[in-house]
This record gives sequence, C-alpha cells and structure tokens, in this order.
Amino acid sequence: MPKIVIIGAGSQHFAKDFITDVLMYPELRDSTIALVDIDKERLELMTAFTKKIVKQHGFNTKIESTTNRLEVLEGADYVVNAIETGWNQARIDREITNKHGIPWDDTIGPAGVFKGLRQTQVILDICHDMEKLCPSSWFMNFSNPQAINCWSINDYTRIKSVGLCPNQHGGVERIVKDAGISFDEVSYWLAGINHFSWYLEFKWRGEDYYPILREKFKGDVFSWPNAGWDRRDANGNRVGVDLVEVEMFKTFGYFTNGSSGHIPLYVPYFMKRPELIEKYNLGTVGIFSAGTKRMKDQDEEFKRQVKSDYKFPITNDFRWSIFAANIVHSIKTGIPRRINCNVKNKGIITNLLEGCCVEVPCLVDKEGIHPCYVGDLPPQCAALIRPSINVQELAVRGIAEKDKTKILQAILVDPLTSAVLTIDEIRLMVEELFQANKEYVQGFK
Repeated sequence: MPKIVIIGAGSQHFAKDFITDVLMYPELRDSTIALVDIDKERLELMTAFTKKIVKQHGFNTKIESTTNRLEVLEGADYVVNAIETGWNQARIDREITNKHGIPWDDTIGPAGVFKGLRQTQVILDICHDMEKLCPSSWFMNFSNPQAINCWSINDYTRIKSVGLCPNQHGGVERIVKDAGISFDEVSYWLAGINHFSWYLEFKWRGEDYYPILREKFKGDVFSWPNAGWDRRDANGNRVGVDLVEVEMFKTFGYFTNGSSGHIPLYVPYFMKRPELIEKYNLGTVGIFSAGTKRMKDQDEEFKRQVKSDYKFPITNDFRWSIFAANIVHSIKTGIPRRINCNVKNKGIITNLLEGCCVEVPCLVDKEGIHPCYVGDLPPQCAALIRPSINVQELAVRGIAEKDKTKILQAILVDPLTSAVLTIDEIRLMVEELFQANKEYVQGFK
C-alpha cells in the first residue's frame, strides 16, 4: 500500500480535508500517512484528528507523525506539500506593497515573487532530501506561488512533480451558477498558467455552450443587482457575478479560471486607479485575509471536535484537496482520470515559452501522470499570459542564483506593477521588501 507524506500537515484547512479524501477510497485505507510539520502544537492536533477518524471508522491506516521530515521520507510513494514559509512575513509584505499602491497576491507581483523566494528555497531542500530517500516518489505541490515553485523543481531537481490547484473547479462553479445550469452536465478543456488559464472549450450536455454565454452577457452586467466580486450571502460566501471574469470573457472571447481574486493582478487593466477598483467592485482583492475571525472560529471548532466525542464523517463531498487523492487512487487502481496539473511545458502549449510551467489537462492512470497536448492557445490568450511567464522566469532564476538584480527585474516587468509605478518607485519598494525579508535572503548578492 502507498506511503503518503504530508509536509505542512499542521494546516488544518488542507490536511484535514486531504486525509478525509484519502480515507474516502477503500483501496487507500491501508496506506501509511506520515504527518510532518515544524509547528509541534499544530502537528499534535492533526495527528490526534487522524488517529481519531481512523479509529472511529475501523480502518487499518498506519499513522506516523514527526517534526523532522527525514524520519519519514524514506520509502515514500507520494509527498504532498502544503507549507507556508514566513506566514507573518506575508503580512509585512502586504503592508509594503499596499503602501506603494500594489495589491498583495500570493502568486504574482511583488508579494508573489517574495513569497516564492521564501517558499522555493525550502521546497528545493525537501526535493533534494527526496532525491536521496525516495527518488522515485511523486511530489504534489499545493503551495503558492505555484508556477515559481514548480518551475524551480522542474529545473533544479530530479523529482517527478506536479502542481495542483482548485481553481479549475471553482471557475466552472462560478460559470454554471451564473448560467443556471448543472455542474454535472458540464465538460471543459482548460489550459494556460496557474490562476490564469482559459476555458478553451466549455460544453453543456456535449454541446458548445459559449454561444449561449455570449448572448447572456452581451448586455450591461454592471447594472445587474448582484454584480460584483464582493457580493456575499449570510454565510460569507461570494454570490455576485464576477465583473472582471465577464469583462475578460466579453473582450477576449473565453472565460478564465482566475476570477477577481487573481486576474486583476495578472493584467494592467483593473486595479491601477481607484475609480477602476470601484467600478469592478474590487475593494477586497489583494487583502490578506488569513487569520480572520471566521478562520479562527473554524480552528476553535475543529479543536473542540477533536477533543469531544464528535464523529468525523467520511464523505465524497468536493474538497479542493481531492485532486491529490485522485492521483494516488488512479495510480493505485488504474482507473483513469483527467486532472489539470501544473507541469513543465515540453511542447504542450506551443505558443508559450518552452520549459515554463503550464497548467494543462493530464491523464492519470496506473503508469503515472501524462500531460495532454494543447497546441497553440488563441493568440490573444497567449499574449496576455506571456508577461506573467516573464515574471516567473526571472524570479526562478533570481532565487536559484541568489541574485537580487533578477528579483528586481522580475518585479519591474510585472504588468500591473509597471502600469502603476516608475522604475525608481519599484526599486524603492523592492529595497524595502528585501530589508523586510532579510532573514530569507542570506547569501543573495
């Protein structure tokens, strides 16, 4: 049976769901699940949860737990990564970038590049340990910035790896909700880069649904009663029509999977002036929301459940960690699935940079993960993506070579940053970010 190591297992909002996903499959219930986190208190809580749910349901799952990954990596078949390096540092980065008029993001832009600087160095260390202890295992990455992390793994290690993200599912959920159709009756073909992929095909009951969507959104969506990213229901869930997504669709011909949570930070159109932020109702985009009261309340409720006689259910509800469990299940059983993964561009998307990190459909079966050929993206879609690939490439090289100049250049070519700030203003902001991140840039020149 497979041995699955979860690094960053103290993340309650990931590890709990992923462990439940694994246990959902009878074929995986005899697996070994090894939990790793440097935060001993969080690790102990997640270990208690895992032991409890296994015991409650009478499974034979073997549980290991440690703060030292070297103790459990040997013999691993899968290593699932959900680390967050410098959690509090991200808040400081947010304050610096917001002061200079650039919203915070964990994937692109100044804060995304510096998060990559912190994350990638640790992730490469993990992969180098894997090269020694479990060289044939799969590394499945959930940590952002996805493209910078995965590109670095692909170019600077020998480990088999994929990056996984729930946005493919979330994008479809938003489209079908606005269209009033059933998720189960939809199929799609998605390709691009992480947080900025395009639904090149979108079908309902086997028929092209784009003509109907074009008709639906041809009017003035700004006047719709529920227009705007930040419209929420009583439970705090977003319910509004995403004005940025619709604008991108009407202007460039295809829906994206990035939503107003990411797309406005990849392109220069929506957030460079206050009146645009107001027009597209983007007031909460780029706000670092971790540690909010709702998340703290959820954490406290989880602790209470672990300590009480609460019985944790095994359900097949969608959880965004499901893609990793599905990969393990398909390789174990041979049941084929198609999952969008972040992989190295080896002639897959032919009008994007060879060797960059792309998000494309992949066939998963007993033999592993097989990226599907996409060919050329529509030229307008490729043109919008390329500037962000330039940012990612310079960031990857800057991190690997410990080169501050390349890090600066990565941020200088960022589409939104360069639309808002001058070279001197960007240089000043980057100097502040380097100073704030000084414990993570030792050895950089």
